[in-house]
This record gives sequence, structure tokens and C-alpha cells, in this order.
Amino acid sequence: MHNLKDLRKNLETFKKKFKDRNLDFNTDEFNRVDKINRELINKKELLEQEKKKLSQSKEKLNFEKSKKISNEIEKISIEQKKTQKKIDEIVSNLPNIANDDVPIGKDEKENKLIKKVGKLKNFSFKIKSHVDLGSKDKGIDFDTSIKLSGSRFVVLRDKFAMLERALINFMLDTHVNEFKYTEISPPLIVNEDVMFGTGQLPKFEEDQFEIKLDNSDERKFLIPTAEVILTNMVRDSFIKKEDLPIRIVASTACFRKEAGSYGKDTKGMIRQHQFYKVELVSIVDHLKAINELERMSECAQEILKLLKLPYRVILLSTGDMGFSAEKTYDLEVWIPSEKKYREISSCSSCGQFQSRRMNAKYKNEKNETNYLATLNGSGLAIGRTLIAIMENYQQKDGSILVPEVLMPYMNGHKIIK
Repeated sequence: MHNLKDLRKNLETFKKKFKDRNLDFNTDEFNRVDKINRELINKKELLEQEKKKLSQSKEKLNFEKSKKISNEIEKISIEQKKTQKKIDEIVSNLPNIANDDVPIGKDEKENKLIKKVGKLKNFSFKIKSHVDLGSKDKGIDFDTSIKLSGSRFVVLRDKFAMLERALINFMLDTHVNEFKYTEISPPLIVNEDVMFGTGQLPKFEEDQFEIKLDNSDERKFLIPTAEVILTNMVRDSFIKKEDLPIRIVASTACFRKEAGSYGKDTKGMIRQHQFYKVELVSIVDHLKAINELERMSECAQEILKLLKLPYRVILLSTGDMGFSAEKTYDLEVWIPSEKKYREISSCSSCGQFQSRRMNAKYKNEKNETNYLATLNGSGLAIGRTLIAIMENYQQKDGSILVPEVLMPYMNGHKIIK
């Protein structure tokens, strides 16, 4: 979220930066509402000063004047709250500003390829998709999931369920033991303030699963990603400088309506309403955010390297980045049946954007109070990693070799038949 004073001071600069993010910022409307709001605040303050002077007098006439002023203050307060709400709505829907080194572009066409890692395997037989590979003995069962829950869900059985669990445990162990993240087991249900803090609300409300727990009016949501709840662990907090950086990791189910993806990836496990993901979150000194982004990306890449899966790293353009991000690297894994790379991780620095929404602060070396920087990244998406393993490790007879690093987690199974 942006500072209101900064917006006023650098309005044209912000307008240009928002245009890079595919947003036409209506500065005239912002100025109009902001002017009304400040005039109401000023009028209220002047009346309060006048009322204070009158309160020092015991004359009956002044008492009546004071009462009249109180009524006027109340009316102005009601009007000012309405105007302030309009200002808050405008500002809360403005995306983060992209870093200067982010390529400017409307969409993924302007994304920048950073590097490719690993060789693409040459198969001597006709390759199968993960849907075909998993259909044997209903190891990946879409028919039952449709009967139970509807489309965009899946039931995994036997060795495929074991492989999913193996991936989760392997990723958590690697991030905790090798990269010193602290594991968290969080709730999967959050309140409205938490969703606002990381930027899911109000702009992306239609993509969220809202649930009702009881007769309370308090809104609750299933988390779309563990980023939401892990990042908000520092909301309304004042973190000591010596406690930074904070690096935490969690494996959770994630829930998304995928409202804007109608007709996309309808077959298979690529795009689901419910999926598992190992999520990395870092809370750091705001001056160290970009260095932390490089580290986080390397941590996620190491999982792909250990699994020996070919992938590429993409720097997203201004028009393809998420709402809260200032810079994002996407890691894309090779899917043989599709003959293309697919996103398997997105690592983003959000700078101070989320911490302003969450009111999360710290003190720097000069003892100055400042907002924290927040970062998040998938380390990795479990379903898509499972797909990549199935397709890249498939054999001619339809069996699937288990990657060497996963064998300790597979109860001795080296192959899935």
C-alpha cells in the first residue's frame, strides 16, 4: 500500500509507474476526493478549536454556541469518514511499483529469459501425459473427485499419494536443514484483515473461497497460498533489528476459485481449486529485499536441481507481475507432453508494500523506525512438481522412475508401475 503523502507529492510519477502496471490511474478523481477530505478535516479542526475556546467561558450564550458547534462537528465527522473511505478504496486498489530493472511490458510477451538449466530428455518412444500415466489403476483419479467435489479436484492413490507426501517432506527437509528456514504449521482459515494485508483483498475477492464459521458477521477465507498467513505473522508488530532476517516455510493446502481461468487447463492437474504448495516467506530489512529475492530464488531452484528436472528462470515484466510485487522471478519446469515450460514457482519481493498494509515495522541501525520488506516464493508447487516427475521420468512401459533424492521418502520404492 502506498503512502498518501508520497502519492500527493509525486502524483505524475506514480501515474506513469501505474501505467506500466496496466493501470490507468484517475488522478483527477483522486485529487477531487482528496481535496474534499482535507477540507473537511481542516473545517473540523477549526470548529474544535473554536469549541475549546467557548468551553472556557461560563456564559449561557457560549454554551448554546458550543452545543451548536458540536452538532456541526458530528455532521462533518460523518461526512469525512465517508470521504476517507473513498480515499482508502482508491489507494488500496493501487498495485505496487515495479523496480527499475523490471522489464516494462503489457504481459508475458515482454518477460525476460534469465537462464535455462538442465537438458531436455530425448525419448525413444511416444511420450504420455501425466493424465494418461496416472489413469492406470486410478492412481490419479479425476472421476471420483468429480463425484465428490466437482471439477478441478483430484484423488491420488497408493504410490502417487506417497509420491506427493515424499515431495512435501523432501522440500521441507531441504529448506529447513540446508537453507535454515523455520517450519511453521499454520491455520488454513484467515480473517478479512489478513487477506487485505498481503493484497488479496479487495482487488481479488472473486478468486477467494469465503466461508461461514458461525453466526458472526466476521468474514473468513480459506487461504489461497501460505504466503497470506506466514507474512501476516508480523502484522501489527515491531520487530527488533537483531531478529532479522525472519525466514519461514510451510506446506499447506491452497484454495483458489481460478475465476479468471475459465476454459484454461481443464484437463489434468495443472490448474486446481485445491492444491498443495511448500511456501517460503522472508521478512527483512527493506534495504536487503532484492538480495534476499536472489537467495530465495536459488533455494527454490536447488529443489529442481536435486530432482534433476530441466527448468528456466524468467524475470517477469511490469504487466505480468502480481499485484503486491516489485520484482518477480518465475521458475518454469519442462513438461514433455506439452512441449513447453510451465510455472512451478514464483518468487517475489514486495518491498514495503505489504508491511504498510499490515503495519509491520522495525528499527534500523540509526534507530529510525521503518517498514519491513516482505518476500514470498513457492519452494515448490507440489502438484506441478509431481506432474514434471511423472512425465520426465516416464519409461516406455508406462512406469515412472523415482528420483534418487526421493527414494528415502518412498519406503524403498524405486519405480512406480
